[in-house]
Amino acid sequence: MKFLLRPGWIALVVAVIGFAAAAFTLLAPWQFGREEQREAQQRAIDVASATPPVPLVELVPPGEQVAPDDEWRQVTVQGTFVPDGEGLVRLRVVDGQPAVEVLTPFRTSDGRLFTVNRGSVAAASGASAPDVAAAPTELVTLTARLRLDETDPQGRAAIESDGHRQVYAADSRALAAATGMPLEPGFLQLSDGQPGVLRALPVAPTTGGGAPFTNFSYALQWITFGVIALFALVYFVRLELLQRRAPDRAALRRALAGDDDDRAAP
Repeated sequence: MKFLLRPGWIALVVAVIGFAAAAFTLLAPWQFGREEQREAQQRAIDVASATPPVPLVELVPPGEQVAPDDEWRQVTVQGTFVPDGEGLVRLRVVDGQPAVEVLTPFRTSDGRLFTVNRGSVAAASGASAPDVAAAPTELVTLTARLRLDETDPQGRAAIESDGHRQVYAADSRALAAATGMPLEPGFLQLSDGQPGVLRALPVAPTTGGGAPFTNFSYALQWITFGVIALFALVYFVRLELLQRRAPDRAALRRALAGDDDDRAAP
């Protein structure tokens, strides 16, 4: 077994064990966790969909913000859109095509400012901004779902492009920073049939895979890859031992390679 102390074998053993350890302790649990998050969001959506809408002020009183336990709940609110503060969420993909989401401030009847996600609009590319239908200017009553702000992992600031204000996440904080408006944290997501809605966003979990058990399947795949890596390491170690113990190692190698030494005479 002294051959295992050679640099090449040490590197192989460390790489395989490191990969298997990562698969078992990091990658598979991460995917199991994402599946649990997806299931929790789906349960919250199911409960919210079965609960009648309530006035916005009941769930988000003045001075408070959207609570995580209230995400996806349906609320009603009356007020007017403020199109001057509108922004587009760039680099979205809807049904496999580039798109933007449209965030429009909404002033409620009691004077508070909320961000309303009016849905998506198809774009020519991820870097372009399409024309967007204007929001209604009259007093309207909306039924919408409460949503928590997204966060841009890179913390990028808003930009002006193609005549539109653009941000990198559906985030009222980013829109507030770009417009100077005192927008309340969180946003309201419109559904089909509501005033000002464009192409309504799906009411579906935002974490995990696109279908149930997708992340569970990924977790099992990582476990399988880890097992295969360990099995392959054991196989190669055993093969090396057999070669070293064989009287004629060259003949053993030829046999393992499938070479046939018994050639017919011409």
